[in-house]
Amino acid sequence: MSNNVTKTRVFIIGTGPAGYTSAIYASRANLSPLVIEGIQPGGQLTTTTEIENFPGFPEGITGVELMDLMKKQAERFGARFITGEVTSIDLSKRPFTAQINNGESVVEAETVVIATGASARYLGLPDENKYAGMGVSACATCDGFFYRNQKVAVVGGGDTACEEAIYLSSLASKVYMIVRRDELRASKVMADRVMNNPKIEVLWNTQTEGLYGENGVAGAHLVKNKGKENEEHYDLEIDGFFLAIGHKPNTDFLSGQITLDETGYIKTVEGTVRTNIDGVYAAGDCADPHYRQAITSAGTGCQAAIEAERFLACH
Repeated sequence: MSNNVTKTRVFIIGTGPAGYTSAIYASRANLSPLVIEGIQPGGQLTTTTEIENFPGFPEGITGVELMDLMKKQAERFGARFITGEVTSIDLSKRPFTAQINNGESVVEAETVVIATGASARYLGLPDENKYAGMGVSACATCDGFFYRNQKVAVVGGGDTACEEAIYLSSLASKVYMIVRRDELRASKVMADRVMNNPKIEVLWNTQTEGLYGENGVAGAHLVKNKGKENEEHYDLEIDGFFLAIGHKPNTDFLSGQITLDETGYIKTVEGTVRTNIDGVYAAGDCADPHYRQAITSAGTGCQAAIEAERFLACH
């Protein structure tokens, strides 16, 4: 074990809306929380150019600005921040111990708030990075407003993709669903809603090869499999490209340490942020496969800090 050991009453892993809000509440309770920023300080929200649905910002705010303000607010009350990544953790006994950057340093904590978020699954195309924030999105609820009366595409064939397409159809002039199979994987009720929506057109047996555009997405390069090695390559003009092929919670380092569901999300006691381990709490997208919004993450971050404060008062 490293000789560089830092002790803290509250250790917050992750810095998105959940982590920062937890840090604000814990620091105002004079708990001097220690926050590790992870590989993407500020979380997924830092890749969002404009946020218009976070309360208190009527003119909107960028993701980077919002996260920077939250961090400054937490620092104002005494939260401490360290750069690095938790590569392993021992939750079998208190104090809990976390290895930072494969053992470069160690954190000992009386309570832990896990706020590591989830990462959207992408197709792996270089163009997805090229047009990030300029037409490529993994959240229709977050970014759909910017595509009013425009043409957009949704990649995916499950319930999430159907929900995204239906939501976007209330804003966009046309919604294409790019589905690699000849059927939807979604539940029948969701599939029926898509098929009966006049604004949605499903492109069956189709995959995306790339994106194009000068100052943002202007279209997608598609390939349609017509059977027996017969393929049709063509371009589709669109203004927005939405990924809806799922999310992966950032919980690999917790394997065997805490109860996860079959897809890796942290399981919490229903209606709370408590995990199966006393003194360990989960906040934000790493425990939320349903909403995945900045405001819901912030809410659970608040809950986690309050839970940690109450736990420490009794132990």
